[in-house]
Amino acid sequence: MGEGQLSHARLTATAQVKVSLRRGDARPGCAVIGAGPAGLFAAETLARAGAHVTVYDHKASPARKFLMAGRGGLNITHSEPLERFISRYGDRAPYMQPLIRAWPPQDLREFCAELGEPTFIGSSGRVFPRSFKASPLLRAWLARLARLGVVIAPRHAFLVFAGERVLRLTSPESGEVLHSVDAVILAMGGASWPRLGSNGGWVKGLAAAGVAIHPLRPANAGLRVSWSVIYQGDFEGQPIKNVVLRHESARHGPITARGDIVVTRSGLEGGPVYALSSRLRAATEAAGAAILYVDLRPDTSLEHLARKFAKRPPKQSHATFLRRAGLNRAEIGLLREASPHGLPRDAEAMAELVKNAPLTIAGVSDLDRAISTAGGVSFEACDARLMLRQLPGVFVAGEMLAFDAPTGGYLLQAAFATGRAAGLGAAQYLGLSGGKETPSEPDHAGFAPRHLPNSLELSAPNK
Repeated sequence: MGEGQLSHARLTATAQVKVSLRRGDARPGCAVIGAGPAGLFAAETLARAGAHVTVYDHKASPARKFLMAGRGGLNITHSEPLERFISRYGDRAPYMQPLIRAWPPQDLREFCAELGEPTFIGSSGRVFPRSFKASPLLRAWLARLARLGVVIAPRHAFLVFAGERVLRLTSPESGEVLHSVDAVILAMGGASWPRLGSNGGWVKGLAAAGVAIHPLRPANAGLRVSWSVIYQGDFEGQPIKNVVLRHESARHGPITARGDIVVTRSGLEGGPVYALSSRLRAATEAAGAAILYVDLRPDTSLEHLARKFAKRPPKQSHATFLRRAGLNRAEIGLLREASPHGLPRDAEAMAELVKNAPLTIAGVSDLDRAISTAGGVSFEACDARLMLRQLPGVFVAGEMLAFDAPTGGYLLQAAFATGRAAGLGAAQYLGLSGGKETPSEPDHAGFAPRHLPNSLELSAPNK
């Protein structure tokens, strides 16, 4: 992989090699790179099939993004009919369909229940664990992985492939390590929330190996709006409740989303914003800007608002009248932003503005502020088992794959479903038929950064 295609001789010439091979274990040795939900579920699937699995992650603890997602109430999946669920993956739905059908939302709910976290369906159709948190689920899951013999090696950064299924890793404890395995599952995430571990650093190496990759772009991201200094200063952080956002395009027609939004320094955040962000990202990339319409009173008709605004007392200020008509300061300010030449005095024009306030969208937030990542490894670069065609024995799972999904449980469902598919694919590649949970006692409940199986440990050179 570019400079990563290092021979064993070249690598070992710069360090003293100490061989530490695990003896007496006839099971195939497999590595999973990335300890998010996709990687952990791939590891569980492989371990149950009879492989010895080590999960490497460059952070100090596993599943950091999963834990962060759980802080606001872990939306694990969605309860809507399966056909509609699959359609949420847009133009990648044909690729995601067999994966989701093979492990649908009900299976994910049963998985949570097995780990002591029964789920329930919220009023929106979203599915949550009983505790609303990710931490109890993760603790129970890590304990089960330990019983299955899965070894989790934190603070191990994957550098490159140093040969066919030979991993070059580094850690503070062991220095550089060459780890030869029978199969590899890459589950290193996209490039959103890089402080939690996923930074897209894998793109260059895989591209150099001839793997087709769609550019990584922000998804489920905030929208950028050039607020006036006054609006930005007065209303940053203010919520605007129960609105409908609408974007129209000649190619795709109108699309809407409803919910609460939040004014930020750079624009807008919130559920309906994220739901439209992929469409608006494409529109702004194509034209430089796009118009988003905001309906501040989706449950009130245009005619009713016009009648209401026609009753303004002649001596009352426009702002006072609008507040008494039920609009709050943040809403009035947003209307001023949408109508920079002044709020209309005509009742019908004012009603039209409340129902269709146009905001100019300059783009979406950067990757480091996005919830998820669009783009990644092309499905065409993988076979039906999610094995890379250019790298036999190397599989891909999770957000590294080029799918784009809205929030609402679709991202986590995809992580689990692709992790399972990659794990089964690797098991099939290795000729494994399956297995059951078997007890074992890995060091530190599954955390074992040293004495890794089937590895060549490189000690640091003498100084």
